[in-house]
Amino acid sequence: MTGSPLLASLAAADAPFALLARDGSTVEVLTGDVVDVDLLADIPLTAPDGTAREVLALVPFRQVVERGFECHDDHAPLRCLVVSEHTSVPLDDALVSLPSAPVALQDAGFDIADDDYAQIVRRVIADEIGRGEGANFVIRRDFTADVATDPVTAGLTWFRALLEHERGAYWTFLVVTPGHVAVGASPEAHVSAQDGVVTMNPISGTFRHPAGGATAETLTEFLSSTKETEELFMVVDEELKMMSAVCSDGGRITGPHLKEMSRLTHTEYMLRGHSTMDPRDILRETMFAPTVTGSPMQNACTVITRHEGSPRGYYSGVAALFTPRPDGTHDLDAPILIRTAYLQDGTLRVPVGATLVRHSDPYGEVSETHGKAAGVLGAIGAVERDVIPTTADDEDAPAAEPRRLADDPQVAELLASRNARLAPFWLEEQGGSAGRFAGRSALVVDAEDRFTTMLAHQLRHLGFDVTIAHWSEAADVTGPDLVVAGPGPGDPRDGSNPRIARMREVVGTRLDAGTPLLAVCLSHQMLADRLGIALEPLAAPHQGLQKQVDVFGEPASIGFYNTFTARVAPGTTTVDGTEVAADAASGDVYALRGDGYASIQGHLESILSRDGLTTLERLIAHALA
Repeated sequence: MTGSPLLASLAAADAPFALLARDGSTVEVLTGDVVDVDLLADIPLTAPDGTAREVLALVPFRQVVERGFECHDDHAPLRCLVVSEHTSVPLDDALVSLPSAPVALQDAGFDIADDDYAQIVRRVIADEIGRGEGANFVIRRDFTADVATDPVTAGLTWFRALLEHERGAYWTFLVVTPGHVAVGASPEAHVSAQDGVVTMNPISGTFRHPAGGATAETLTEFLSSTKETEELFMVVDEELKMMSAVCSDGGRITGPHLKEMSRLTHTEYMLRGHSTMDPRDILRETMFAPTVTGSPMQNACTVITRHEGSPRGYYSGVAALFTPRPDGTHDLDAPILIRTAYLQDGTLRVPVGATLVRHSDPYGEVSETHGKAAGVLGAIGAVERDVIPTTADDEDAPAAEPRRLADDPQVAELLASRNARLAPFWLEEQGGSAGRFAGRSALVVDAEDRFTTMLAHQLRHLGFDVTIAHWSEAADVTGPDLVVAGPGPGDPRDGSNPRIARMREVVGTRLDAGTPLLAVCLSHQMLADRLGIALEPLAAPHQGLQKQVDVFGEPASIGFYNTFTARVAPGTTTVDGTEVAADAASGDVYALRGDGYASIQGHLESILSRDGLTTLERLIAHALA
């Protein structure tokens, strides 16, 4: 090992650069000029002479304003390193060349006290999830400290520590640009596009390894957790919405897998599909991962704005590497900016968040943020590192690779058993269109939940020519053969909300005209209200809940994401000529059907709906009949 003069010179050079470790054996060194742009479409992938260029872009969370979403806008720049030179250094040489002296932290601690964060968790569960605003939300807090060390030296030191002590990262990276240093080990590829194949990698659930390391026994308890399992299924649903928007084939699920890192373990799925879109457009349509925002995405941004008191900066954004292909197009590789330390103006900031769901324990979520922060700080050597056991028996023997818990038979069986609950449509090759409704048109009205993209994909599979229209843009709902009034967040009784009012009009217009209508979730509740059926809040939200229900004589396993319900007296089977499928005990209405219309409370497009496609086809056939 001789070291690398190039790496050794970086601390003294007053120029932007990036170091990436992606393959486990080399460190990539990128140098070039920095350009800040306003929009994703402005990322300069082409030189003035038409030559395709390589660009590494840091995309801040505030970029969601491009999609009309809310945020605390700090105007953090969409920063592009236009690469002029891209070289590689062997990993061993890099470790020799990088500094290793500890970087001292002063005045370290969280910006929000534990008790205050726990109170925020309670408010989100009660005021947001409890009122139908969404299924899950990620609320962050920041670990901060003062750092007197030169920022580039600190960044290089921490990068070296990550290379040496962290494992399982998708990207380990250091990006140094004027006035800003970002260094981290992201476990999660948000989105990639390689030769037309788009991949997303939803990761959820956080198991912090106990002292001495994780074991199959301790991990089994984690994998058996209802919260952890439902949390992962909800983020897979949310990312399938994105895949269905950018991929012609909607996306197929493989997994689940374990994501084993040095101090934390997660569970993950892989989603793959095909797309011909510009990679910048793919990035725009997938802003940002539900694992760091929530579901549904647009309302999650609103909830984050309400409950986080400061801008996110680059946290939960992406680092996006655009690499030219021989045909002049670009591949995309974009990990999420999590497990990342930021150094600016002498202040270290490590943002961490917890995913809040209907049965979150406030102090359990406090503990999760401590675990995530400790994972980053331990990896960079800022706090004491845990001892990680390996497969070596002799303490004097050379270090062996840490044992893979995924190889344990009990762990593997627990992981594999999860898919028995999921919809085969998203797990298997979908093939060509079933074609039953070929030649018919369908308009899907989006009430600000992009489950509509998954619905549209299933409708196309059934043969429909499908258009999706945002509720504010669906001016004419009289023409299509079928209108699907879609799901969305909020209280269906709130007629003062313009979105709720417009969706009521959509449902009413189709009913009055006697033209085929399918109403889903929120719109199902509006249909019930129009028919004189009472709407009530549930005692406990059904967000990400799988239930076995009777839908007009046929049992169906369906995923539910609702906080409100239409409710009739138990035993009711009709209301003024409309057939009612309701829970025998509670009277909660699962489905309605009448002349030219049908509705469903659950989400037939969800991965939680094992019988979703079959039930969707049945209800549509009734509406069209």
